[in-house]
Amino acid sequence: MAESTANGASPHTDGAEEPTRRDFIYIATGAVAAVGVGAAVWPFIDQMNPAADTRALSTTDVDLAQIQEGMQIVTIWQGKPVFVRHRTPAEIAAAQRDDYANLKDPATDASRLVQSNGQAGRATFIVLQAACTHLGCIPTFAEGDFNGWMCACHGSQYDTSGRIRRGPAPLNLAIAPYVYTGETAIRIG
Repeated sequence: MAESTANGASPHTDGAEEPTRRDFIYIATGAVAAVGVGAAVWPFIDQMNPAADTRALSTTDVDLAQIQEGMQIVTIWQGKPVFVRHRTPAEIAAAQRDDYANLKDPATDASRLVQSNGQAGRATFIVLQAACTHLGCIPTFAEGDFNGWMCACHGSQYDTSGRIRRGPAPLNLAIAPYVYTGETAIRIG
């Protein structure tokens, strides 16, 4: 015979009720609702990821073996032009000599060659974003008084390290983020 107390509760319980079918239904309904909300929200979160064509433009590989000494190529990275120049020993010497010149935006030649991973680059190659820091025009090489780049739009002149030397541009040509992936290859981006 079952024992009972004056209020009808079993003397072997401490006042906690055992789960009922109704509790199970509430828990199951909550779990299904959480999964449903996750499934409904996922497409909205996923659409914020970059498209495949955008991811393809995030890096650009360049074969340096094709660039002869004294030449430069213009490649495209994220839809913007980038100069990759193979500097001559005379250009390197001029850039290093001008480290102590009166510069608007002071920077040494060595600091302008650092790879995006923090490692030192090579003095023979310089990788610069091809946009004048004044109004964004594309400068041309081997013009002006410093044998570097010159922006024909407003006359800004840069040296062989891409540092602003004369004109309205406030800053040096920006260094494109790059790393060496081999002896004759770099990855921009």
